[in-house]
Amino acid sequence: MYDVLVGIGLDDEPRAIAQAEALIDLPAAAEQVRAHLCHVFRDNPEGASVHQLGTVRRARELLEDAGVTCVHYEASGDPADELIAAAADVDADAICVSGRKRSPAGKAVFGSTTQALVLNADRPVLTVPGPDGE
Repeated sequence: MYDVLVGIGLDDEPRAIAQAEALIDLPAAAEQVRAHLCHVFRDNPEGASVHQLGTVRRARELLEDAGVTCVHYEASGDPADELIAAAADVDADAICVSGRKRSPAGKAVFGSTTQALVLNADRPVLTVPGPDGE
């Protein structure tokens, strides 16, 4: 089984769909891929669960319709650090994220989860372009 940790954002369904489609396109996805659908909550005072997020539900629907096994994972804290920790926890073979186009100044001021993952993860990071190549 090929385990992929899929870092899914809160309010960006088109990116979640792009990530699901990228996994579906992997060789023998239906038989060999297990998608760990993960959202990292930065602030969660209401105690929301990964199961409640529309982006996660939409990705799961697409993946399960294609025969890909899905499990859920959630964490709280810094997204890059928590995704790296989650990947280690589930012994993922790869991490899948969808980056955003940002200016160099935007990256310096606000940071970039995708950039941090690519630089710091100890396993492959699959970066999926967002809608319209973003």
